[in-house]
Amino acid sequence: MEKTETVLVTGGTGFVGVQIILQLLQKGYKVHTTLRSLNSKKKVIETLKSNGIMSFDNLTFFETNLIYDDNWAKAMQGCKYVLSVASPVFFEIPKDEKKAMRPAIEGILRILKFAQEANVKRVVLTSSFGAVGFSHTDKTTETTEEDWTNPNLKGLSAYEKSKGLSERAAWNYIKKEGGNLELSVINPVAILGPSLSPHISGSFDLLKNLLDGSMKIIPNLPLNIVDVRDVADLHIRAMTHPKAKGQRFIASADGQISLPEIAKLLKEKNPEAASKLPLTILPNWILNLAALFNNQAKTGSMFLKVNRNVSNVKAKSFLGWMPIANNEQAILASLDSMIKYGIIK
Repeated sequence: MEKTETVLVTGGTGFVGVQIILQLLQKGYKVHTTLRSLNSKKKVIETLKSNGIMSFDNLTFFETNLIYDDNWAKAMQGCKYVLSVASPVFFEIPKDEKKAMRPAIEGILRILKFAQEANVKRVVLTSSFGAVGFSHTDKTTETTEEDWTNPNLKGLSAYEKSKGLSERAAWNYIKKEGGNLELSVINPVAILGPSLSPHISGSFDLLKNLLDGSMKIIPNLPLNIVDVRDVADLHIRAMTHPKAKGQRFIASADGQISLPEIAKLLKEKNPEAASKLPLTILPNWILNLAALFNNQAKTGSMFLKVNRNVSNVKAKSFLGWMPIANNEQAILASLDSMIKYGIIK
């Protein structure tokens, strides 16, 4: 069905961004998308082609950067909605944390300012569960959208901290300067599921490290998982639904799954791919002891304390969202993608 609305999706090459573009084009929207370099345009088109999109009349590319004003006004021209998906990712611990986080915080403020000037109706920001639930340690209760992670929490990565601080900055901007501009926020847990291209999310590292043998011993960490297709669907629902205005929504499949359970699932379903999987489970007390001396263990120790009774009721009740994939399905779809694109042998 052809729609008249135009939507801007930032970060068109990203794992989540390209999935959102695919779903928007399938629904008939006109889509603008931003890339850090227009050299990536061909890659996005090839990815969409291989997933059934044959006409690109409704897709326009713009070269932008979160730290510069250039082209943002052009990218937003005629757009009713903006989905702010792109965010800087840190693969290593940055030497200067504040400097590393600046693009994420300044970037969302830049997007909101230009969206306001372009008379955009609503911005949907991709934040993170790391902005919601990492300080919630009471496992007798549920973690909900009312929760906020303390940005000074020990073991919190610069990436998760940047997501939390940029989300806070966005809400603050809307409250003080937003005028008629609306904001909705999506807070996904670890995003897995089928990849449309070899470009995968950071959450895949967890599976990769298990499968390639670089993880020698399995910490007994519980996790929450969500399928990328469900994340994209939730963004689009939050974009148009009247009830989404001024709200944040946790994106998570039902329940939780631990790393040892993931390892068992991979071994059962694909013993060949899982031949290097470790068998030994690391006792929690050793992980907590190691956290005194090691940054990676410090993050692991923090994850042990996190309450994983995560509620997805708000997204379901407000927006009619129903995840199409459970934890196991998202994990196995990720495995299939990693094999398909040669990420693991």
